[in-house]
Amino acid sequence: MTEINFAGERHALAPDETVLECLERTAHALPFSCRNGACLTCMMRVRAGTLPEAAQAGLREGQKQQGYFLPCVCRPDADLEIEAPADAELFGRAMVSEITHLSASICRLRLRTATPLFYHAGQFINLRRGDGLVRSYSLASVPRLEDILELHVKRLGGGKMSNWIYNDLAVGEALDIHGPNGDCYYIGGEPDRPLLLIGNGSGLAPLYGILRDALADGHAGPIHLYHGSRTAKGLYYGDELQALAREYRHFHYLPCLSGTVDEAGPEPGVQRGRADAAAFADHPDLSGWRVYLCGYPPMVQTAKKRAFLAGAALRDILTDSFEMQDVRRLPRD
Repeated sequence: MTEINFAGERHALAPDETVLECLERTAHALPFSCRNGACLTCMMRVRAGTLPEAAQAGLREGQKQQGYFLPCVCRPDADLEIEAPADAELFGRAMVSEITHLSASICRLRLRTATPLFYHAGQFINLRRGDGLVRSYSLASVPRLEDILELHVKRLGGGKMSNWIYNDLAVGEALDIHGPNGDCYYIGGEPDRPLLLIGNGSGLAPLYGILRDALADGHAGPIHLYHGSRTAKGLYYGDELQALAREYRHFHYLPCLSGTVDEAGPEPGVQRGRADAAAFADHPDLSGWRVYLCGYPPMVQTAKKRAFLAGAALRDILTDSFEMQDVRRLPRD
């Protein structure tokens, strides 16, 4: 029977139990969010023993060498001695410089960090408030263009963090940040490669960053961005994206509405239907394309398969799937 040694206590793992599940069962309180290895909130460090390869999937090489791993996906086949990393090793500080409502359900949160954060547009960071609650948000800012971090926060009916940001957080307050993480970002060196960007809801945030990073890098190949929402209040940054489309003739933007609309129909320039459906109808052959998929997991998973079947190589399909711990069953905007 496999055991873990944590905080001076030894615990036997049940069959197919993860390290996180074992520690929860034995009354150890650890931070976590998505529980599937995506957000990296629960990261720990191994002191002795051999980790399964899956326990370090998605971590940077330096983190792996230092023994960091993800207990939420770690199912060890040998005994481990583990520890929680010191808080200062993972978290930095940032000051809220702006909170702006972009639509009825999306607000823009801008932060200034105490020390420079080296990141790619489209990666994500974890925000932590004073009581330890942690949530992940993707970066819409571009480090070569601005010296702030920009996040888009979607307000959700049961969302603990999003409602706190809307109702209580104020300019001038400090938050803890962890990251950057993720590999969904613009890759330079191939300026003529066509790019397809598909997102729904606040999945526009990383795409907005990736798009502007590509344009700033001089990307010359066609770029198509499809942003979808169930309701009109989920569409935002339309004016900014239309302005970019006018400035850069090789960039094309199409907003899509998948829910019911009134008899007048959607506004001019807004297409009825799902963003992913529209994108694949317009681009049935994706051989040689790089595809970015951001937003709700069902769309991302389905679109990844469709992109592959349409000819995109798996290595060229980059994803940022938004896992929402509190509100998985609520309707989406």
